[in-house]
Amino acid sequence: MFGFFGITILAIVALILTGVRVLNEYQRGVVLTLGRYTGTKGPGLIYVWPLVQSMSRVDLRTVVMDVPPQDVISRDNVTVKVNAVVYFRVVDPALAILQVVHFYEATSQLAQTTLRSVLGQHDLDGLLAERDVLNRDIQTILDKATDAWGIKVTTVEIKHVDLNETMIRAIARQAEAERERRSKVIHAEGELQAAEKLTQAAAQLAREPQALQLRYLQTLIDISAEKNSTIVFPLPIELLSPFLKDHLPRDR
Repeated sequence: MFGFFGITILAIVALILTGVRVLNEYQRGVVLTLGRYTGTKGPGLIYVWPLVQSMSRVDLRTVVMDVPPQDVISRDNVTVKVNAVVYFRVVDPALAILQVVHFYEATSQLAQTTLRSVLGQHDLDGLLAERDVLNRDIQTILDKATDAWGIKVTTVEIKHVDLNETMIRAIARQAEAERERRSKVIHAEGELQAAEKLTQAAAQLAREPQALQLRYLQTLIDISAEKNSTIVFPLPIELLSPFLKDHLPRDR
């Protein structure tokens, strides 16, 4: 008889001890009593009544979730593969357990559909050049949708935008054409500035005939310095008239 009572007491003590739980600083326990939510406990040492209560552990640390590559059709009908990474954390453990089944999987599926939806509204140039704007748009939509689940989406980052070989070659040709266009524009602007300077120089020389003659002689000196051969050129008498007018006999 004593053995039966001893075993019964040991069984009761063991059953009571099974209700002891230890929650880390970053964990919370959502407790249900007879199927009804009765509170969130932790961190530290807590007790859950066996057979009456159940507890679900929830991690409050930031979760880094990798969004697998998604086939996205851009607004200009270009198919690309895009993957991203989402940072989120649970801010209300009770909602994360009571409002959604497997909040991690739900957030992952929502991130994939939102990624395709948002990126499909932009053309290819926008996908490549406006990632910061796209990241904020996706983060805002995800955060609003997961708010009812007690989840806070803090950051979304697009990692890769993969293009097929045809599009890569097309973009390379477009970039080359853009560089050639810029080169021609810069060259044309240089020609325009040079023409303006030459016009100013011609106007200045027209006001000073002696300066034009000196410039002409300086050009001849430069040519003779660069070329060792003999150069024969006609010398307009008009160039010498300013120098000779003082030495010519004057009419009396």
